[in-house]
Amino acid sequence: MMQPPPEKMGSFYLGAKYNMVDQKIEEETINYDARDLTTHAVCVGMTGSGKTGLCIDLLEEAALDQVPAIIVDPKGDMTNLLLQFEELSPASFVPWINADDAARKGLSIDAYADATAQKWQEGLASWGQGKERIKALKKSVKYTIFTPGSDAGVPINILGSFAAPLVDFDTEAEMLRERIQGTVSALLGMINVKADPSRSREGILLATIFEHHWRKGEGLDLATIIMAIQKPPVQKLGVFDVDTFFPEQDRFDLAMQFNTLVASPQFANWLKGEPLDIDKLYFTADGKARHSIFYLAHLSDSERMFFVTLLLNSLVTWMRKQTGTTSLRSLLYFDEVFGYFPPVAQPPSKKPLLTILKQARTFGLGAILVTQNPGDLDYKGLSNAGTWFIGKLQTDRDRDKVLQGLSGAINEAGAGTSMDFSSKLAGLSSRVFLMHNVHEDQPVIFHTRWAMSFLRGPLTRAQIRTMTADSKVNVPTTDALVEVMTESQTKAPKSATPPALDPGIDQRFLRRPEVESNTSLVYHPKVLGVGKVRFYDGRKDIDLDRSLALLANPPDDFGRVDWSRAEYLDDWQRKLSSDPYQGPVASYSEVPKTLTSAKEMKQVSNDFADWLYHEQGFEIAEQEKLKLHQKPDETLEAFQMRVNLAMREARDKELDALQDKYEVKMDRLEERLRKKELKQAEQQADLSQRKTAEWVGVAETIFSVFSGRRRSLNTATTKMRMRRKASHQLEATQADIDVLMEAQDELREELDEKLGEIGDQWQSIANDIGKEEIKPRRADVKVDAVYLVWKPA
Repeated sequence: MMQPPPEKMGSFYLGAKYNMVDQKIEEETINYDARDLTTHAVCVGMTGSGKTGLCIDLLEEAALDQVPAIIVDPKGDMTNLLLQFEELSPASFVPWINADDAARKGLSIDAYADATAQKWQEGLASWGQGKERIKALKKSVKYTIFTPGSDAGVPINILGSFAAPLVDFDTEAEMLRERIQGTVSALLGMINVKADPSRSREGILLATIFEHHWRKGEGLDLATIIMAIQKPPVQKLGVFDVDTFFPEQDRFDLAMQFNTLVASPQFANWLKGEPLDIDKLYFTADGKARHSIFYLAHLSDSERMFFVTLLLNSLVTWMRKQTGTTSLRSLLYFDEVFGYFPPVAQPPSKKPLLTILKQARTFGLGAILVTQNPGDLDYKGLSNAGTWFIGKLQTDRDRDKVLQGLSGAINEAGAGTSMDFSSKLAGLSSRVFLMHNVHEDQPVIFHTRWAMSFLRGPLTRAQIRTMTADSKVNVPTTDALVEVMTESQTKAPKSATPPALDPGIDQRFLRRPEVESNTSLVYHPKVLGVGKVRFYDGRKDIDLDRSLALLANPPDDFGRVDWSRAEYLDDWQRKLSSDPYQGPVASYSEVPKTLTSAKEMKQVSNDFADWLYHEQGFEIAEQEKLKLHQKPDETLEAFQMRVNLAMREARDKELDALQDKYEVKMDRLEERLRKKELKQAEQQADLSQRKTAEWVGVAETIFSVFSGRRRSLNTATTKMRMRRKASHQLEATQADIDVLMEAQDELREELDEKLGEIGDQWQSIANDIGKEEIKPRRADVKVDAVYLVWKPA
């Protein structure tokens, strides 16, 4: 059984070295430094090479290290990451057993599940992994399967990709125009318009529409895009007017193509679900790292390209807003990059992928690109990858292509190696990989460990629907205002005319859309408080205003307004009118006696101000140890990622310092051991000479006895004594060597223990997110107006 390495944060257990001559797994484990992924990785191998198992291993280790990941899964293999059975019981495997596999083995599903469970238990045990490690893996991150354009898994709303990025357009014009070009290309692909997004009139018009709105900080939806195609927001495109450059009828035809797309009932699935928000894809609202798997097997080629392009462009925009770091912040994993990163063609996905490969290292974003089709990849672009995992390949042509790409990566890094790659690649077997890492001295051949996740193969949409049933949350609509009425108001007497009130009371009528002409309306009195609250904390650089409009029931008999049960009224100015509706028959409920004069309205205003002062607060998350606090415009997910990154940087710094300290101690022991071993070699040579001299002396003595020649026994005795002395000295030196080697082992164990403690301490710190509420000062509360509002029912 393999002895697994100690669990260390930032160290990925991938397998063990493999002796290709003896075809044997060696005892030395392969531990990959997570920070090396900031220079990206490429994994290439034919079907059956064990490529999926290796990549599952990588992602499992990333999850244990709580590194968030976005996983693009065109085939459906990566959904296996959710098949983690901590008890490893046959019953856990039964729902996921492939009936065809069982039939080929001549077994029932239950019998095949028994055999599979036994196989997984033995496989994990052979690599020193058990139930506790699976439990730790299941707790480490939140796994979510997203199914764009489908509700089989968790649907994803693409409209977030059309939202105006929260960056200055002029400052980031080049990046934003690249994103617009990619988005436009993806949109045209969805309606099967094969046009150059940078040179065609369709691409230029759409890009102009996006830039016009984004410059104004306005997001877009497909309805806005369709209307803007027919009535562009600009008069000219280039030096020509719009109608000359792109005639109105042709624009109408383009708009109709998009409208046909939007009108499709199936397209509705693209517009619901969780937003395409990178922060939320990397972290949950409660701060837990997330592995977001995008299952794309159900989509057409054009739909896949459309979504992948939107996702990658969003990731590039997010990436450029992050701070620089040398630690691994997050991952992008692309399970089959074939078709998305070709050597000559320029699909819309290629540019953002190339940007990530060239620039993401600075921001701690690591990309892992995987393929089983090595013949059609841009190896010049892949030369930016620092780690290459190469498995068994099918043809000599494939091996030559991969060697070409690997040579480019080695040259790009300015590294060198004496390994004969060609012969090594030809000799690779299943689950055996060559790993070339520019951060290490030499490439290594290794055998992958057993995956903790059940490698069942691609899941169907029906299976995904079952698996993700608990992940879907129905969000109720909030278009209509909720009626909050007391029993006394419901039964209040009504009048056909508004009651006479003090002229000093400002009255408004709440709009009610789509009222039929013969509908009777009953107006009920409410009070609307409109105000602002300022939250200020100079130490935390927080200074923001919050505008509020609260619609509450009128004062009770003692003049008290229950603002705690009030409704928050968004866009209140648009929803109010100075006049009642004309047409429907209206009646008015009685106004309480505590709300009939301007003086009483003044009391309502004061009461509202007191409530704002006492009850309003601005809550922020903070991490005291790292001296970090949430910024006013920062989501909780983004703050958690910032804390996680700061933790990793501090942890890595402490780990490096500790390893440097122990390296000095280990070097001293190595030097002492080297000297002892040199001394041992000298003593072994001396002992060998003395043994020879002793035997020669004994032979001479015996010969002298039989030949009648006299020879002193003292000489033989002396040689025997010297031989024994040399033997004792050699034994003493060996004892010293044993002590030094034991000291080395103890030092390694001590280092591993301290590294684990440091990792646990920092992870505990990262998880310790507190809350602080910033309260307003009395001078920071302002009531703008208080209205008596008539609400129709």
